[in-house]
Amino acid sequence: LDQFVKVIASAMKVHVSSIYLRSADDLELCATRGLKQSSVHETRLALGEGLVGQVALRAEVINIAEASEHPDYVYKPETGERRFHSFLGVPLLRGGRNLGVLVVQGKKARVFTDHEVENLLTIATILAEIAVEDEREGGADKRLKGIRLSPTKPEKIQAQAFAEGLAKGRAVLHHPPLSAGDMIASDPALEQKRMDEAILKLRQSVDALVSGESSQLNRATKDIFESYRMFAYDRSWVSKLREAVQAGLTAEAAVERVRNEHRARMLKASDPYLRARLHDLEDLANRMLRSLQGENVEPGQQQLPEDAIIFARNLGPAEILDFDHARLKGIVLEEGSATAHATIICRTLNIPLLGMARGVLDRVEDGEVVLLDGENGDIYIRPSRAELEDFGLRSNIRFELRKAFSEQRDLRAITKDGKPVSLLLNAGLLVDLPQIDAVGADGIGLFRTEFQFMIAESMPRLSEQVDLYRRAIDAGGTRPVTFRTLDLGGDKILPYADPVPEENPAIGWRAIRIGLDRPGLLRYQLRALLSAGENRHLRLMFPMVATIEEFVEARECLNKEIDRRTRQGGDLPKKLEVGVMLETPSLAWQVDGICKHADFISVGANDLMQFFFAADRDNPRVAARYSGLHPAALSLLAHLAARSKAHKVPITVCGELAGRPLEAICLVALGFGNLSMPGTGIGPVKSAILALDAGKLNKLLVPLLSQSSDQSSVRDEVAAFCLKNGIPH
Repeated sequence: LDQFVKVIASAMKVHVSSIYLRSADDLELCATRGLKQSSVHETRLALGEGLVGQVALRAEVINIAEASEHPDYVYKPETGERRFHSFLGVPLLRGGRNLGVLVVQGKKARVFTDHEVENLLTIATILAEIAVEDEREGGADKRLKGIRLSPTKPEKIQAQAFAEGLAKGRAVLHHPPLSAGDMIASDPALEQKRMDEAILKLRQSVDALVSGESSQLNRATKDIFESYRMFAYDRSWVSKLREAVQAGLTAEAAVERVRNEHRARMLKASDPYLRARLHDLEDLANRMLRSLQGENVEPGQQQLPEDAIIFARNLGPAEILDFDHARLKGIVLEEGSATAHATIICRTLNIPLLGMARGVLDRVEDGEVVLLDGENGDIYIRPSRAELEDFGLRSNIRFELRKAFSEQRDLRAITKDGKPVSLLLNAGLLVDLPQIDAVGADGIGLFRTEFQFMIAESMPRLSEQVDLYRRAIDAGGTRPVTFRTLDLGGDKILPYADPVPEENPAIGWRAIRIGLDRPGLLRYQLRALLSAGENRHLRLMFPMVATIEEFVEARECLNKEIDRRTRQGGDLPKKLEVGVMLETPSLAWQVDGICKHADFISVGANDLMQFFFAADRDNPRVAARYSGLHPAALSLLAHLAARSKAHKVPITVCGELAGRPLEAICLVALGFGNLSMPGTGIGPVKSAILALDAGKLNKLLVPLLSQSSDQSSVRDEVAAFCLKNGIPH
C-alpha cells in the first residue's frame, strides 16, 4: 500500500495520497503519502465522521476546493493535514461491499477536474480488487486485515420477513467477490467486442425468461420479467458501459464500475419502489460479470451445496431462478423490500426470504450453520445447542399444525355456539390466487389492484387490467371477490410517475383523494372492472373515504362508466355491489349515514388503528405502543359491527387484526362475521374459531370495554380465556 499511495501521488501530481480501510466499526488510515507517517494505524474515523467518513457512509465522491470550510470537516492534529486545501475522496466499492476510501489532497484550493475524478475512480476499482484478493489469500498484507472479522459466538439478527417459512442450512455468500483479472485494457477494441457480445448474450437470456422457454414460474410472473427486460435494452445503461470501456477499463471492470455507480444511487433513493427497480439493474450487471468470466447463467444451473441459505446484499428476480431450488432452503438480504420483484418470486416458490438484515454480510461466513425464522423475522447465525433444539421443536410443531390446517381446510369456520364466519383472502397479484384453494378461503375479501400498477414500468393497458380482474374472478369461482380501487400515494408510489413531496404522505394525497382529483384515472380503472365483470358478480370498494360526500362522488364516477358502457352496447355485471373501505375515524362516526349508500363495509384495520391512535405503524418507536386489543379500539369496532348489523349492511375486517387468532376471536365475539387476511392466517384463525364459544367470550369482553377501564389491552384476559377453553392462539 505504501508503494500504491506513492505512485498515485506522483501520477496525479498531488501533495497527499491516502488509503483508509474500513473495519467493523470505523475507518483506519492504513497508508499515506504526504500526511505524517506516525498517523498511520493511529488515525481512525467513525463512519460518517469527517469528509472521509462521509464518503464511506454515502458511497459517493466528495470533490471540494476548500476542505476546512465544509460542514463535515474534522481536523485530526496527528495527520498534519491543515496545510492542505483541495480534497477528493472516492469510495472503495467491491461486490456491494464498502471497503474504505481513497483520498488525494493538494495545497492549492481547487476543484479536481472530471478527468482526475475519473482516473481516481478507476484506481479505486483496482485497489478494491487488490484488497479483496488479499483477503481471499489470507491477508498477506497486514494493513488489509480487519476488513472482515470472523466471529465465533452465536448471534441473533432481527430482520423483516418478506416470504414466510422456517429454514435450517449453511450460509452461502452470494457471489463472493470474483477476481476481475486485469482492470486496465491492453486491447480496447477487444474489450469493446467482449462487451458487445456480453450485452447480446444477456439480452438473449432475458428474452428466454420472458418467453417462458426457461421459466420455472407461471404466467403470473411474466409482467415482472417484461419490466426486467426493459433494463437490458436501456440505452443509458448500455451507453455507460461502453463509455467505461472507452475510458480504458476491461469489460469486467466497466461493469463493476457502472454497477457501483448505480449502487450509490440506490443507497440515496428514498422511494422503496425506485430502489426495488435499481435492484433489478444490479442483477443484470451481476449476470454480465458472470457471463464475461465464462460462467453459466441459465436458470437452475448455479450450483449450491445441500441445504443452502443464500446471503446477499440484494437479489433480482432472474437471479433467484439461477439457483438449484432442490438445494435452496432460504434467502437473507441486507436490503430488499416487501414489494420487490425478488420477494414475489420467493413467495411463488415458497422460499423463506428475510430482508433488511442490516450488516449481516459482515457477520456471517460461508458454510456457517444458520437458522431462519420467517415468521418472526429472526436470523440465528452459529446457533447454540439450545437454539437448535428449540428450532427443531418449532419446526415439528409447525409441520403438525400445517397438517392439521390442511385437514380442516374444507371445513366451514363455525363457532361452537353455531356462529358462521367467512374467512377471506387478501390478494393483489396473480401469484396470490392459487392460495384461495390451497388454504380453503371463502373468497377474496381484498384484492389490491394497485400492485399491478406498482410492479409495471408503465401504466397497465386497459386490456391488461381486464385480464387480471377476470382471472381473479375466475379463481374465486362461486366465491366473492372484492376489488379495491387504486390505493396509491403514501408509501405506494408508481415508478413511472413523478412523486408528490408531502410531509405526511399517510394522511395526504392518496387513494380515493387522487381518484376524485384525477377522475380520468379512476374512470379508466372502473371501465376495466366493469368489462371484467360483465354478466358476472362484481364487488368493488373505494379506499380511504373520509366523508359520505366522497363516496357519493366516487359512485357517480362509476355511474358515468355504467352509462358509457350501456350506450356502447356492452354487457353489465349481473350483480354489482359497491362498498366502502372504512379506514378513517371520521367515517366511523358517520357509519349510519354511509350504510344508506354503501352495499357493504370493509374495515381497513391497519390504517384505522394508526389514525385512531395517531401512531405511525411503520415507526418502530410507536408502532408497538398501542394495541388493537385496547378497550377503546375494541369499543370502536364493536360500534361499527352493531350499527352495520342494525342497517343490515355486511361488514368485514381486513388487516393484521383479522389474521391473528387472538384478535380474530375477539372480532367474532363482538359481532363480525367476515374476516379478510393473508393466506397464512386462515388456518390458525379457523382452528381458533372452531374451538370458540363466541357468546362466552362476548360476556367476558363487554365489561372490559367500559370507558372507565384503565387497561391498555385485554390480551391477558383473552389469552387466559383461550387456555381455559382449549382455544389455540
